[in-house]
Amino acid sequence: MIDPVPSVLVRDVTKRYAAGGAEEVRALSGVDLDLPPASFVSVEGPSGCGKTTLLNLLGLLDEPSAGTISWDGHAMAGLGERERSRLRLRNIGFIFQRFYLVPTMTASENVELPMRAAGVGATVRRARARELLGEVGLGPKADRFPHELSGGEEQRVAIARALANGPGLLLADEPTGELDTANTEAILDLLVGIQAREGRTLVLVTHNPKVAQRARRHLTMQDGRIVRDSDAPEA
Repeated sequence: MIDPVPSVLVRDVTKRYAAGGAEEVRALSGVDLDLPPASFVSVEGPSGCGKTTLLNLLGLLDEPSAGTISWDGHAMAGLGERERSRLRLRNIGFIFQRFYLVPTMTASENVELPMRAAGVGATVRRARARELLGEVGLGPKADRFPHELSGGEEQRVAIARALANGPGLLLADEPTGELDTANTEAILDLLVGIQAREGRTLVLVTHNPKVAQRARRHLTMQDGRIVRDSDAPEA
């Protein structure tokens, strides 16, 4: 079951970080972005341009210093951490360059973790975990531990875990950065298929132009700003 896919609006968002003493780093500067439901967007740009900062703000892991982010017209500013955690757990799936699997848990147990946090009963979450692992091509390896899996297989487990609670918004930060060419293509095929089949919004941060090409819309960032937005939705 997929939660409703939100329409996300970013308006004049700036993010500043203290860098020691009176020094300040401006990671984002006046960013505007519209993400209609079922968007598939790549975000490119050099290191330090603000890609991951933007992803963290979209994922409610951080808050802007100025500007607004809203879901379906509801501003995210001022939400308490408990409400932000609830929204992240139910509505957002995170996929990272590093897989962050718990080494002492099987693939199935790793996929169960978000459902356990959401209060899903043991029988339901075990069945759901095995269903998801089947969807990403790892059904026969549900009881394997991370050290018994290849890098590509570990990322498949991480994708299944990200899908566990049926989030409408998937945020992927360099999800193929530690994979070889064959596994990169396989993981991209998997993500593209999930997004197209299920209508989730997918925001994909990458340094790799070939990876970015798989998206339908392409953002390029530089110095904390979006300097190019191809195939943007009409105003």
